[in-house]
Amino acid sequence: MSYTLQILGSNAAIAAHHRHQTSQVLTMMQVPFLIDCGEGTQARLKKFKVKSQRIDHIFISHLHGDHFYGLMGLISSMHLYGRKKELNIYGPPGLKEIIAIQLKYSQSSLNYKINLTEWTPGESELLYENVNLTVHSFPLDHRIDCSGFLFREKPKKRRIKKGLLEKDISPLKIIALKDGKDVLDDDGNVLLANDKYTMPPARSCSYAFCSDTKYTESILPYIKEVDLLYHEATFMEDMHDRAEATHHTTTKQAGEIAKKANVNKLLIGHFSTRYKELEPMLAETKSVFDKAELAIEGEVFSVE
Repeated sequence: MSYTLQILGSNAAIAAHHRHQTSQVLTMMQVPFLIDCGEGTQARLKKFKVKSQRIDHIFISHLHGDHFYGLMGLISSMHLYGRKKELNIYGPPGLKEIIAIQLKYSQSSLNYKINLTEWTPGESELLYENVNLTVHSFPLDHRIDCSGFLFREKPKKRRIKKGLLEKDISPLKIIALKDGKDVLDDDGNVLLANDKYTMPPARSCSYAFCSDTKYTESILPYIKEVDLLYHEATFMEDMHDRAEATHHTTTKQAGEIAKKANVNKLLIGHFSTRYKELEPMLAETKSVFDKAELAIEGEVFSVE
């Protein structure tokens, strides 16, 4: 299993119908990433038994309250629970000031250090990288500066065919084979042919998070052919004009984006409080893109 995505909240604006504001946890290669932190996120983490102290990276899409009002509470709770390790936050310009002001006027001094990276509006940037994956921002089209996030595993090495190699083969030769090279003897002759002893690499997985945005095809190059796309679908199609005026997306528009990007699966979320029942929203999305699901709180979606 390459990654899992657990939905903590998927409602727009305010909590309603037992749904809460946007937040989710993506776990890739055993590293958990918190994406957005709407009000009540830490309560949802507890409910779904996600250990907040394991979270070292938080990504904030924009500064509308339903996407970050839970952040200061989570930061404070991490302190109260005795956190010592550093916390890395990636968010829009202004977030550093917001955190600093709240800590200042509450006369709070944290036990741990916050490293805050403010992404650049209107640009795509590499925000995070480790040996296995990268995280890039990319611009969305909302009323204020807003960013999507693309999580992508790095290309993997070739796989050794089991049972063909001698047990005492050196680690350096195995590394060479995994790197796609033939193993040569001292005279330059092929000792181990790569195509005989290895298989193609396992597929690298990807996830794209598209927070609040109006319909825009400018995001297609960033999300093309991702395994899983989360895209807001605040309104149904009969509210098209309302979606346009508020820089949001309709169910059908989210389906169109997924179809044009040729993604493997679509999750829709950020539901308006006007919709108590969500099945009609899913049906409308599926009329355009069949491989769609609802981002229901507590649900875990896996990509292998």
